[in-house]
Amino acid sequence: MEQKMWHRLGPRELVEALGSDAASGLSAAEAARRLAEHGRNELAEGRRTPPIVLFLNQFKDFMVLVLIGATLISGLLGEYMDAAAILAIIVLNGVLGFIQEYRAEQSLRSLKALSAPTARVVRDGTVQDIPAANLVPGDIVILESGDRVPADLRLLEASSLYTEESALTGESVPVEKSARPIDEDGLGTGDLKNIGFMGTMVTRGTGRGIVIRTGMQTEMGKIAHMIEQAEEAETPLQRRLAQLGKVLIAVAIGLTVMVVIAGILHGQPAYDMFLAGVSLAVAAIPEGLPAIVTIALALGVQRMIRRRAIVRKLPSVETLGCATVICSDKTGTLTQNKMTVTRLWTGGRTLEVTGEGYVPRGEVLENGAPADLKRDAALRRLLQVAALCNNARLVRAGEDGQPRRAGRQAEAAEEWIMQGDPTEGALIVLAAKLGVTVSSLEGLYRREKEYPFDSERKRMSVLVSHQGGRIVCTKGAPDLLMEQCAYVLWDGNVVPFTPSLRQKAAEAAEKMAESALRVLGLAYRDLRPQDPTDSEADVEKQLIFVGLAGMIDPPRREVLGAIATCRQAGIKTVMITGDHRLTAEAIASQLGILPRGGRSLDGRQLEAMTDAQLDRVVEDTYVYARVAPEHKLRIVKALQRKGHVVAMTGDGVNDAPAIKSADIGIAMGITGTDVSKEASSLVLSDDNFATIVAAIEEGRGIYENIRKFIRYLLASNVGEILTMFLAMMFALPLPLVPIQILWVNLVTDGLPAMALGVDQPEKDLMRQPPRGSRESIFARRLGWKIISRGLLIGLCTLGAFVLTLRSSGDLQRAQTVAFATLVMAQLIHVFDCRSSRSIFHRNLLENRWLVLAVLSSLALMIPVLYVEPLQAIFKTVPLGFRDWSLVFVAAGIPTFVMGIGSVLGSPGSRKRRRITYGGPRPVSS
Repeated sequence: MEQKMWHRLGPRELVEALGSDAASGLSAAEAARRLAEHGRNELAEGRRTPPIVLFLNQFKDFMVLVLIGATLISGLLGEYMDAAAILAIIVLNGVLGFIQEYRAEQSLRSLKALSAPTARVVRDGTVQDIPAANLVPGDIVILESGDRVPADLRLLEASSLYTEESALTGESVPVEKSARPIDEDGLGTGDLKNIGFMGTMVTRGTGRGIVIRTGMQTEMGKIAHMIEQAEEAETPLQRRLAQLGKVLIAVAIGLTVMVVIAGILHGQPAYDMFLAGVSLAVAAIPEGLPAIVTIALALGVQRMIRRRAIVRKLPSVETLGCATVICSDKTGTLTQNKMTVTRLWTGGRTLEVTGEGYVPRGEVLENGAPADLKRDAALRRLLQVAALCNNARLVRAGEDGQPRRAGRQAEAAEEWIMQGDPTEGALIVLAAKLGVTVSSLEGLYRREKEYPFDSERKRMSVLVSHQGGRIVCTKGAPDLLMEQCAYVLWDGNVVPFTPSLRQKAAEAAEKMAESALRVLGLAYRDLRPQDPTDSEADVEKQLIFVGLAGMIDPPRREVLGAIATCRQAGIKTVMITGDHRLTAEAIASQLGILPRGGRSLDGRQLEAMTDAQLDRVVEDTYVYARVAPEHKLRIVKALQRKGHVVAMTGDGVNDAPAIKSADIGIAMGITGTDVSKEASSLVLSDDNFATIVAAIEEGRGIYENIRKFIRYLLASNVGEILTMFLAMMFALPLPLVPIQILWVNLVTDGLPAMALGVDQPEKDLMRQPPRGSRESIFARRLGWKIISRGLLIGLCTLGAFVLTLRSSGDLQRAQTVAFATLVMAQLIHVFDCRSSRSIFHRNLLENRWLVLAVLSSLALMIPVLYVEPLQAIFKTVPLGFRDWSLVFVAAGIPTFVMGIGSVLGSPGSRKRRRITYGGPRPVSS
């Protein structure tokens, strides 16, 4: 069927274009034919990768292949325990990777759950309930409050119809729907008021629509397709470990071959040199590295859970640490998703309202002083109208069947639940703050009739009776409401609503709107017994204008500090929302996101831009308003093309494609949909933007710890290889036998490296700019530190070997001294690795796990030197006081020399590439 601009067509044209009948709908035969033609109204899940293939794909990584090679070598050496340990590591990593990837592909199944299971349609002239999957284009669908829209519908009728579209468009309040054609092109999803979208919920009113799109052709289907096509970016940690694996294998093989050849050329037995070379190869490749990385990430995950961040993919912990941009949804993430009245205007006076969310606590202030409700008749009447002309309810959790949360604060925001329209809920809370509650009014007023809100009048009225007579209470759009008002409540008196007073009220409403407030007007009228009340026109005239209420979805209190911390850490925050541009800019300015001169764009401008044009402005843009799902994806891609590591937060279905494609996707745990959670890497269990800052700190700390134990492992391995290599170059005997090399690798690589993985972060961690997304694992002079420290360890070990050999003439004693020196040098060096500056910069005993690990390694080494059966196996002899003196001096020289050099300003300063952006102007608290 030809695609048309459905929003521009009138009802008759729609029905004709779709070959249907507005009264009787499609026939059963025609519906069956169309179902065969268009397919079922379901979201396709795409072709799934079989689980066995997913599992086998985990073993294609280069580092894993290196480990498999190490397993074979260990087996050839007869080191079956080492081979088994390496194999266990490989399988464990494969299982973890499989689980993460398998769970990540659940997005589309969660998306399908948003489809309505049944739909009420008109077929063959009768109303029928059919499976929503059997809907076809041209079906006439009936909608009522509480229904989930079963397909994309062009509305034919709409009576006070509102739909909740926040999961699809990001709109923070229910959207009013209309059946009128919209004669305009280039509209975003949120602006198509005459179309109901699949998966959204009807919150109020009734309607009738004709199906225009089903299944994957719907807006929800387009999102499903984007999720299916979105590529998950390789994390910086994965890139760095792959790079590290390639470097290690090249260096290990090259140096090992050189050692073997040099030894043979200098007269060493070929068999001995082969065993020594293979031992060096095993030692040079830190087979425990993936396990230690996994353990460090897992421990970080546990810490983050305690800080209310749930990690779904282990590498994402590290990725957060190098995030340069956080793209955040506004509604529910930066704001509370609770409409709140913050300003009132009555009788020429502007009043401020305190308090947040649905907690009925706060004050109404005039010039900073609390208003006196007993003396202020105008304010009292405004609150009465707000509470009476209302269908929302405010209840405590635990009441009316609602679950109650445990906690110390009885008045916590979670303890109060609003039932009904958010706008009406804001008015209920406003009145309750000053004691004007629905329960207090029920004994005084009795509702007789309601005149519902509709899109033509843009107002709602209720008729209530009391002992003195009857009153009409009305609320609605200020401009249209004022046209129905003949009087105004001014200085406590009812006076004619003159043009000058009307102008003042209009200016007050405009000023509120400029502050991004949603403005409602309130009015009332005392009815005489003979006044007719049959229709809206009868009662909504000669009204008395009471005042205005301005409301907004307020920012979360803790977000302002979190954004400031991000800015201090060199991280830019970008707001991406489906809300109106004015509202978005106001919230962004209030939170310190939008700086002076900062750019904001809306969906229409984005739609008109090419990717190249977007790339030119994306660095200077801080707010994106009225955006569609595909726009969010474009923004993420544009930032990534500029070299940024992008974190994308959100809670709705519309966020899922961008969440999946971002370097790290962050979903809201409370308000987030299953779709956004399944597409994400990180879930915030408290929906708190500030939790992201804690996650970033953890991510940075984990990455620095990974660098610490890489520095430690590789410097130790370089020391081992150079000890053997230099000995061969100078035609010396083997300073270490193969079994000693493997033992050093076992004793020093395990526990100390793991203890570095849980090291405390340095205090200035969150005052550093993000590291570059393409930064090498050896950046910031880490490569220099590894080579220089490894060289010193190798020279000192070889020096101790030569001195002992020349003084005693005992090769086995010299090899034992070299063995002990190498172990001690590495165990001293591990404390130096805790700081990027020097060993003197941090308290040596601060990391108790590291102290215990070093003591454990020493305890494992001593028996090798002094237990006779072990001496025979490891070719060692007992060492005396003089030997130990040489061991300690030689082992301490590398750390002492490099520590003094760092203090004196030698290479190793903490310089990083800073990613800068125009910081927001200070925002007053």
